[in-house]
This record gives sequence, structure tokens and C-alpha cells, in this order.
Amino acid sequence: MRTSLTRRGFLVRSATVVAGAQVTGLTHLWSADAKSQVGVQMYMFAADFKKDPAGTLGKLKGIGYGYVEAFGMAITNIPEFKKMLSDAGLGCPSGHFAFGFMPTEKMLDDASALGVRYAVCSVLPPEAPKNGDIMAAMQMLNHLTGDDFKKMAAKANEIGESAQKRGLEFAYHNHNVEFRKVEGGETGYEILLKETDPKLVKLEVDAGWMAAGGADAAALIAANANRVRLMHFKDFSTVTPPINELSEAAGAHIVDLGAGVAPLKAAYEAARKAGVEYFIVDHDPPFKGKTMLEAAKVDYNYVAGLMRG
Repeated sequence: MRTSLTRRGFLVRSATVVAGAQVTGLTHLWSADAKSQVGVQMYMFAADFKKDPAGTLGKLKGIGYGYVEAFGMAITNIPEFKKMLSDAGLGCPSGHFAFGFMPTEKMLDDASALGVRYAVCSVLPPEAPKNGDIMAAMQMLNHLTGDDFKKMAAKANEIGESAQKRGLEFAYHNHNVEFRKVEGGETGYEILLKETDPKLVKLEVDAGWMAAGGADAAALIAANANRVRLMHFKDFSTVTPPINELSEAAGAHIVDLGAGVAPLKAAYEAARKAGVEYFIVDHDPPFKGKTMLEAAKVDYNYVAGLMRG
């Protein structure tokens, strides 16, 4: 998917921009108060954030969002970024980091500096890209084997152990590629669940990508209630037949929350019963016929409506 590949490439290229940033204190940007509010993944508003960081954060707070989920972008000064969040009244309980592409300890340094509770991988390649060929590594995601998923699981366990030593929790965020059956008839996600230690590797369930890949997010959440800690909301205009590749065609089906057919309400209800802590809007641009803020408001209203019951 051009949008998805651009997103992941952007993550990898920008994950280290916080390197060398001046860090004065490691005040955590998450609290119990954030758990009853709606969050938003920073990738959704990356373009607006670059133009007007503080103003964009303030507008999102004005819509009603309680926190953001960090994403690799031009955060050149961590203390300033934290101050902007504080001024806007926003928390930051989680963040996506380029695990598997960059050294684990460096990514955990960044997570600690940002003050997140959950360090999340949105893409975890079974092997580091050769010669820095990021795009080749991204394309490989559409052709992962059972052995690849086992390698990913082993890596996830290692990251999770290192994260816990720092007082962090590590979580794996799915797309749709994990739900393609590999040799032996298992899906990649089934292998990941079986091969990872529940104490070390938590789950950030993207219910939209699960639906697109042919999985039942509500059932999966219920069956793994002890592991699912965060949930992403993404909607698709169609989920049949299942789409198990990251492709431009898959991205073209992403729509405003509530305008598609992904069974997000059922997933949300299962997540609440499972004790999921954070509920996060994750709407990939471009936005059809809307500005980012207009789409963000529609998406916020949808999730807030679910929370109100």
C-alpha cells in the first residue's frame, strides 16, 4: 500500500530524530485519567503537526482527545514536545518505535525519554534490512513464512524483556499481513501468539486491519484478554474478500470511522470486557473530502459515542 509503505518508511527514517535531543527529566505523560478518554495516533496529523505543532495539538484537545500515541516525526527537542503536550492538556501513554530497524536499546532510550508506558512496534521485520534497504524489507512483509514469524516472535520476546528492565511494557501492533495462512495452515498471528511470552509481549489490536485481513477482532481480544492493552480504530469500506497484503488497493478502502463495514463496535465491547486501557483513533491519510481536523472530529465522535454506550 503506497500510504502504508510511506508511513512505515517514514517511521524508520524519522525514528532517530529524537537522538541527541536534550532531555531534562523523564516525567511520564500518561496517567489513569487518560484511560477513560479517546486517543489519536500521531501519524494521522503528521502533516499538520509539522506546520504548527502546538496549534495542532491544541485543536485536537479542543475536539476532545485526551492523549496522543507518539510516532516518529520531527520531534527535535523532547522537553519542548512534552511542554506542548502539557500546555495542550494531552497525555502520551504509548508510542510506535522502529524496533527491528534500529538498535533495540536506542528505541527503548527514546521511549523512556518520551515518558511513555507502552513501547509499540508497528512493524517488526524478521531480519534487519540488508544494506539499509528499507523498502525491500517492507515489501517482504507480504511474503512472510512461518519461520519468519517465529523469528519475529523470538525478537519480540527479547525486546519485551529489555523493556521490562526499564519499567516499560512492549506491545505488538498488527496489520493485515499476519492473518494470511502460512505453511502448516496457521496464520502468522497464531504463530506470534504461540511463540511469544504473554508476560513480555502485550498486544495493540488494530481492529480495522484485523477485519481487513479476515480475522474476528472481538473473538481474538476475548481469547487474549490478559495480553491486549491497547486498541486501534480503523475502518474499511470493504473487508471481503480478506486483504492480506499491504497494498495501495488496501489503503484505498480506509474510510472515516463508522462509515465502513469493520465490526468495530463488537471489538470495542470485547476490549472493554477484557480491560483494555487505551482506545486510539488510527486513520491513515489521505482524507477523502475532509481536512485532517474534520476527519479527526468524525472519528472522535464515533469512539466517544461507543464509550458513552
